Amino acid sequence: MYQYKCMNQIAQFGLNHFTKDYKQTENMEEADALLVRSAALHEVEFLENLKAIARAGAGVNNIPLTKCAEQGIVVFNTPGANANGVKELVLAGMLLAARDIIGGVNWVQSERMNEDISKLAEKQKKQFAGHEIQGKKLGIIGLGAIGVQVANAATHLGMEVLGYDPYISVEAAWNLSRNIRHITNVDDIYKECDYITIHVPLLDSTKGMINAEAIEKMKDGVVVLNYARDLLVDEKAMVDALKKGKVARYMTDFPNPVTAGAKGVIVTPHLGASTEEAEENCARMAVKEVRCYLEHGNIQHSVNYPDCDMGIPSYPARVAICHRNVKNMLSQFTTILGEANYNIGNMTNKSRGDYAYSMFDLESAASPELIQKLEAVEGVLKVRVIC
Repeated sequence: MYQYKCMNQIAQFGLNHFTKDYKQTENMEEADALLVRSAALHEVEFLENLKAIARAGAGVNNIPLTKCAEQGIVVFNTPGANANGVKELVLAGMLLAARDIIGGVNWVQSERMNEDISKLAEKQKKQFAGHEIQGKKLGIIGLGAIGVQVANAATHLGMEVLGYDPYISVEAAWNLSRNIRHITNVDDIYKECDYITIHVPLLDSTKGMINAEAIEKMKDGVVVLNYARDLLVDEKAMVDALKKGKVARYMTDFPNPVTAGAKGVIVTPHLGASTEEAEENCARMAVKEVRCYLEHGNIQHSVNYPDCDMGIPSYPARVAICHRNVKNMLSQFTTILGEANYNIGNMTNKSRGDYAYSMFDLESAASPELIQKLEAVEGVLKVRVIC
């Protein structure tokens, strides 16, 4: 029996994909896995029994990845599960920036008691006039699951789309409409585009990438959209550019003291993935990842260990090892197995940065003595017997 703990409210639709072999617990000491959305885990003490953490969403800034890796805890996210919900909000953001819809709605609300409101509206509507997005140039920085969907949808709205991503995956490239113009220098996005939307993860290399220097390269009157992470944009520089008229609108999903109420900024309260469908998709994917790892040892969509798949175990024993990515680890494992007279039916070894993952399918059951010898190897972080 496996046990899991929800650190946030997780969509029941997703939790229903756990089988009768799983039980929800509120006791951290009993949990084999944690499911989390926004709860901050940096100060949480992780116990020996914990094997996996699944983030029902894409961003993992609330999870201490290195700390988890050092304890042999595999962390998963759910890339693409909320892509459609975010895509639709980005499209809404472009339309709200192009037409002063919010200003018009607020005006109607302010005049709701005026009996002549219909006549007055005909006189006042000019102050809320905008422009159409058809024919405008949209620049997309980051062509992952969300960026690709935004790009393809924008072409159907008649926009000319430029996409920039030096690390675009093969899958994303296949899914990208051939009408998208692939840009190799992000400066071309800044110089040419009427709308710019950013869809990259928050890393040391991307933090504050939309700064004063980048904004200066942009067209006058540009609209910038940020539905990815607030720290990707130097928002003080953005507000200053709005005051100068360099930027026409800044659309963001991350309210804070800098953006909330600032002129020219339309802020939504982190609604990107806040749809019933997105929450269900993220929960279902998170459950699938946890089950695949706990039951079979396979890793899909990890952010601190390499992805690794040996299918469903078909041998008497499968042993999975989380370890540091250092020399001679694999040879030490195979030597221990050989000296203990274990025959290896199948094996794999994958690495990612400072950490690695090895699995061995054995032709006989793994003894406690064998596991102790594997655990004693310097650099081994966690050893699991899957079956």
